[in-house]
Amino acid sequence: MPLLDVDDCALVVIDVQTNFYPPKRLDVDRLLLNEAVQRIAWIAAAAAELKVPVVVTEEEPDCNDHTEDIIRAALPEDALTFPKNAFSVWDNPDIAARIEATERGTMVLTGLETDICVAHSALRLHEAGKRVVVVNDATFSPRHAHQAGLRRLAEEGIETLSTKELFYDWVRTIERANAFHQATPHLAVPPGVRF
Repeated sequence: MPLLDVDDCALVVIDVQTNFYPPKRLDVDRLLLNEAVQRIAWIAAAAAELKVPVVVTEEEPDCNDHTEDIIRAALPEDALTFPKNAFSVWDNPDIAARIEATERGTMVLTGLETDICVAHSALRLHEAGKRVVVVNDATFSPRHAHQAGLRRLAEEGIETLSTKELFYDWVRTIERANAFHQATPHLAVPPGVRF
């Protein structure tokens, strides 16, 4: 997989909503979910710093509530949030139009759920001719569904990488990495990542 070009990337944050997994869902590993949400917020903040356009979706916000506060606080000012009615972001005309308006060829996907909305979005964007990269530690599904989703993506030729790999692809050099860390000391290390 070639390195990502930060100037060709757009970030898509899919359905990371406060009530997507209500407390009664006992099959959800809350620690893993929380770590994924923290990484997504970190990626959104890094995208804001590096001028990567961000598109945010919310599935049935009347039921699932809105995007997690920690992520909303990290988003760049020009990030737009869209309601999502089809599982794939590409099958929602307003979202597809916003993705096209970024004029970026590489879509970096994070969010919920790895095996459904993230997978459907990745596959449809790939069919539409986009380069698609799924951040494997910044997506989540309960139990075995996460790994099943990643396996399906791999079988279809969709690229995956970690938050750490994404960051270093985006900055490329020690000089840019150091400049990023000096400008944003609160973003020194992605959550759960050891350098």
